[in-house]
Amino acid sequence: MDELYLCLSDMLDQNPSAYEFFYSLSPAIQDALWKKDDGIISFHGLQNQTAHLRESGLAK
Repeated sequence: MDELYLCLSDMLDQNPSAYEFFYSLSPAIQDALWKKDDGIISFHGLQNQTAHLRESGLAK
């Protein structure tokens, strides 16, 4: 089971894998994820939100 964090910034501070994944994304996807900051509390959630953004065409 994924470790849970308080928010996206908390996860990026504490989880090196999440940090590397996040900063490998395009700036457009990073911006969209920051807007959902409070709703992303696990690495799995981060990956799911990224996939959703890509599939919906909101960010590349």
